[in-house]
Amino acid sequence: GAPDPTAGASIDDENCWHLDEEQVREQVKLFLSQGGYYGSGKQLNSMFAKVREMLRMRDSNGARMLTLITEQFMADPRLSLWRQQGTGITEKCRQLWDELGALWVCVVLNPHCKLEEKSCWLRQLRKWGEMDVCPLEDGNYGNELPNITNALTQSSGHSQDSLARPRRTVFTRAIEGCDLHWQDSHLQRIISSDFYVSPSYQREGESLLFNSQGQPLWLEHVPTACARVDALRSHGYPREALRLTVAIINTLRLQQQRQLEIYKHQKKELLQRGATTITNLEGWVGHPLNPIGCLFLTLTEACRLEEENCLEISDAGDSKPPVYQHVPVTTGSQDSGESYLSLALEVALMGMGQQRVMPEGLYAQDKVCRNEEQIIARLQDLELDPVLVQTLRKQCILLLEGGPFSGLGEVIHRESVPMHTFAKYLFSALLPHDADLAYKLALRAMRLPVLETTAPSGDVTHPHHLVSVVPSRYPRWFTLGHLESQQCELASTMLTAAKGDMLRLRTVLEAIQKNIHSSSLIFKLAQDAFKIATPADSNSDTTLLNVALELGLQVMRMTLSTLNWRRREMVRWLVTCATEVGVRALVSILQSWYSLFTPTEATSIVAATVMSHNTIPRLSLDYPQREELASCARTLALQCAMKDPQNCALSALTLCEKDHIAFETAYQIVIDAASTGMTYTQLFTIARYMEHRGYPLRAFKLASLAMTHLNLAYNQDTHPAINDVLWACALSHSLGKNELAAIIPLVVKSVHCATVLSDILRRCTMTAPGLAGIPGRRNSGKLMSTDKAPLRQLLDATISAYINTTHSRLTHISPRHYGEFIEFLSKARETFLLAQDGHIQFAQFIDNLKQIYKGKKKLMLLVRERFG
Repeated sequence: GAPDPTAGASIDDENCWHLDEEQVREQVKLFLSQGGYYGSGKQLNSMFAKVREMLRMRDSNGARMLTLITEQFMADPRLSLWRQQGTGITEKCRQLWDELGALWVCVVLNPHCKLEEKSCWLRQLRKWGEMDVCPLEDGNYGNELPNITNALTQSSGHSQDSLARPRRTVFTRAIEGCDLHWQDSHLQRIISSDFYVSPSYQREGESLLFNSQGQPLWLEHVPTACARVDALRSHGYPREALRLTVAIINTLRLQQQRQLEIYKHQKKELLQRGATTITNLEGWVGHPLNPIGCLFLTLTEACRLEEENCLEISDAGDSKPPVYQHVPVTTGSQDSGESYLSLALEVALMGMGQQRVMPEGLYAQDKVCRNEEQIIARLQDLELDPVLVQTLRKQCILLLEGGPFSGLGEVIHRESVPMHTFAKYLFSALLPHDADLAYKLALRAMRLPVLETTAPSGDVTHPHHLVSVVPSRYPRWFTLGHLESQQCELASTMLTAAKGDMLRLRTVLEAIQKNIHSSSLIFKLAQDAFKIATPADSNSDTTLLNVALELGLQVMRMTLSTLNWRRREMVRWLVTCATEVGVRALVSILQSWYSLFTPTEATSIVAATVMSHNTIPRLSLDYPQREELASCARTLALQCAMKDPQNCALSALTLCEKDHIAFETAYQIVIDAASTGMTYTQLFTIARYMEHRGYPLRAFKLASLAMTHLNLAYNQDTHPAINDVLWACALSHSLGKNELAAIIPLVVKSVHCATVLSDILRRCTMTAPGLAGIPGRRNSGKLMSTDKAPLRQLLDATISAYINTTHSRLTHISPRHYGEFIEFLSKARETFLLAQDGHIQFAQFIDNLKQIYKGKKKLMLLVRERFG
């Protein structure tokens, strides 16, 4: 068998072993072809880890193995496909490419590589970078294609036009890294000794090399300096990496101090302007080289307690969080009392708190969120002892005072990356030790300026974003939804912590109302607050309940005019919440219903729930309170019925049942609206309700009004209103002759369907009218004759309906309907025979048909057979 390609060589061996190149190629090819499934991403990551391990062993095969991996990555057939389609590379794949790019930076920064090796790598990197399928650093293919309608793209750079921007691929940073060297004497001294301090006399120009304590500084661009640290770590120089890290942190501290002084001078002017420019165009969090993560790891690795069993997996199957101890920082100056662990915390907080512009493109923005979450997860592994708490407090105070250099400063740029996730960590970490500072910080972080202000006309950093294709929301912020939910999480964390503290709760509530712009998130917060305020096992927290109610009311106002699919749920929830708060809250929402609910919601959900049998006992009210609540509900019902009679009249009548005057008023509103604003269905529904409540005459009046809105054509024999018409006629019949006489002309006018008319006629002739037995009315008890009014009119109408329908049916009848048609004529005959000369009329009618339709021989034969 071939030698294990991962065995590695000892440091002294001159690569005397063989890297099985073919095997590496095949494996990478296989894992890539699986497209990120079956753990292939994990496999590739472990190959990258192998490369790092080889580099650490200073084995030159590491670079060779990385070259082989890269060649296979560049040959991935999906690249050209993605490029043609203009779609970005998949998320999983992007992360692998990023790691590849970062590894090359490590390789070319090897402090002991030979020049010819470096120039050889540079040639390779340039060759790959020039291929058009080479993935770009920010993950978007589309951005780099020259765009004619450039004013409409959201892809402009911070400084110049995207057309002029050089194309940056995943290898660009490694190519740039080839220009770096390690020859600088100051750098050499920093990494080679713990005791390098400034001489007591400083030569001209040396002041930039050391701080006032005489500790060395390293003033290179931060991500580049951190890449050096990563390279030292990766190539097996952990002590050197640590020394350079300390120099970088001393430099950052000095910068922080200087920036603070500059800000103090400009503070007044900046606060008046309320705006600031951003100096850090390249954020350290989410940066391709992960500078903050690199420094944090270098420092914490120096503090890890290597327990015997620290690599064992705990029972739950997850690896235990690392255990750290304070290791004092070795410096040439007097004992500073600092530990590498407190430096790690400090640098993480500095980096996370840096104010930075939201980067371009979905991928870069996702990366910011991901990187932030990774750093926070690592911070949560640190146990905060008094030393770390002191570091935390000091850094938080600096961030709050830090002006435009801090994302938590008083004034920030409208496009700066929000600090919600970071602030949530800080809040929870600080709360047990310094609650005032914790709240001050979290409240400051609640803002999301990109949604609060419109872009100023002279916003130089993004000249093109002003002409945006999508005017709503903020088009360039692809992760806005995620950021808003993080803002909501921060608010929820504060609400939970502030339970029982009236002042704090008010402040948090104000911050929510001022800064959160999404109704569904405010609704979520309202529900959270309600849950926390009403624990199952103890009494409710009144202040927090009121916060929940206020947030709920805000949601109601926000969503009243916009259609929101969750409205019903929100309205029901609000009533539950107000009920929990008490009777005053219910009275208040009933009185101001028009600013919170639609008339339909107000009557059918709000007032109906308040007046239901469940609510009253829950509130344990006395009689005057019950009366006040009922009276408010009735007033609301009448106002809604006036505003929207179509949808609210029935609810209003139901709500006003127990109060004579209110009920009369509601009835009058219905009558007034009947002629204009209501459909026959609504009127019939209310009429039936009236009959059910024992108001037959009112039911009759409404049924008559409903009839005037109805029109039933000859062929609509399954129309949904037929039952209503039959009911209305039965009601009139039961009231007596006069009412029947009043409704029949309306029926004749509205209904032209023969079968329906004959059904009504049959029912009216079966019993005597007036069975409702209204006191004071004399009922003759005699059946009505179809020869006299009002039934005579109904009979004539029914006969002519049959005649018209017959002609309509015969104009386009097909043989398969002949049998059905003959049955229809038999039905018609029954009606004809109710008239005195009915048999003569019917015979004439049949003769007529035979004349007109003699062409339909087969049909007329059937007519003769049945009717002579």
